[in-house]
Amino acid sequence: MEKLQIFEHVLKVYLLKDISNKNALESIAKLIDKSLSKDPELHDFHNKNQFKNYCFNSFYKIEPDGIYKEGKIYSIIIRTVDKKLSEYFVRNLANEYTEEIKALTIERKIIKKRHIEKIYTITPIILKTESGYWRNNLSLKDFEGLIVTNLIKKYNFYFNTKLDEDFHFFSVLEFNNKKPIATPLKNINLIGDKITIYIAENDMAQELAYFSLGSGLGEINARGYGFVNFRGI
Repeated sequence: MEKLQIFEHVLKVYLLKDISNKNALESIAKLIDKSLSKDPELHDFHNKNQFKNYCFNSFYKIEPDGIYKEGKIYSIIIRTVDKKLSEYFVRNLANEYTEEIKALTIERKIIKKRHIEKIYTITPIILKTESGYWRNNLSLKDFEGLIVTNLIKKYNFYFNTKLDEDFHFFSVLEFNNKKPIATPLKNINLIGDKITIYIAENDMAQELAYFSLGSGLGEINARGYGFVNFRGI
């Protein structure tokens, strides 16, 4: 099995229009989608219903009024576990644009693996049930289990393996929002949460926590959801 590495890219962009905070992730996704669509293999990959193995956050620096301004430059962090995809981003993303965003420069580094105390979502984690938002349909224990199961599925899919799931992933899960967070995607509102997870000490938990930095937590990571940062020891 190949060695797990997390590739982090800092993309500098110039805004051609004002973009509200609630629409920022969708606007960034359109920029990345446009770049991927130019490569036949990646176009097919993008359109398949499968894990995409990358995630990204919103514009930085944050605007106090929630409006990212036309004519200003912001940074976006894009991460992936996929070296080939990372190389494509480095070669192509800095030349991309949409009617709202013009990419300028991109820089890449590898996040070194170290012991992780906790991971915490920067963008909301989305976990859907057949009836919608989880709080109306699942217990907290089921919600916690769904996070771990989803992450294991991504890992198994990427490495074409099957993990022994008899391990503890975390010791504590905390919610960082007082009420559910709604963000628009394709004319619907997705409901999510921001969470902090304290990672267990065992090797498999640490491996999955590191993996999550490049894959994201939960669903729809290629639309900007479930992007996590971490605190190491």
